[in-house]
Amino acid sequence: MTAAHARTPAVVVLSHTPSPLGNLHIATFDGAVCYVGFEYKGYREQLYAWLARYLKVFDIKTERGEHATVHAQFEKYFDGRLKKFRVKTHLFGTDFQLQAWTALRAIPYGATVSYRQIAEAIGNPDASRAIGGAIGKNPISIIIPCHRVIGEDGSLTGFAGGIDRKKKLLQLEGAILV
Repeated sequence: MTAAHARTPAVVVLSHTPSPLGNLHIATFDGAVCYVGFEYKGYREQLYAWLARYLKVFDIKTERGEHATVHAQFEKYFDGRLKKFRVKTHLFGTDFQLQAWTALRAIPYGATVSYRQIAEAIGNPDASRAIGGAIGKNPISIIIPCHRVIGEDGSLTGFAGGIDRKKKLLQLEGAILV
């Protein structure tokens, strides 16, 4: 990378789409989804800080149709007509986080697994706690289905969007009946 290229701001496109669980905010970089999260007070500042950590220099652009496919897939997902997202993603994280997030993608719609099962899937069976930390930093909610990870005892533990949303997502997918 040349010095001139290092100063060229990365373009991040932002949009939001309504969902039955609240607005979802979406960011793309280089044509790929790099962030999906629920709206909360201060989310934009945290998103910008997270982007600055990985992109250093970036410009924000408001979406003008670039996210139409992603929005349509979320609509179908919440209507129960989509079981697997087909969008390009761009992940920023440590090697361990990337391993954990890749393992999350293998969890089928309507299924749940434990943190230990994810640790075993990446070949590190003693890393359940570290897996929990990595999953908690998942930047692409729902598309990378961290909501499908539950406690070994079946409890609904941790979800950046809140336990109520996690429960509703699992109910939508038929993974839990309550």
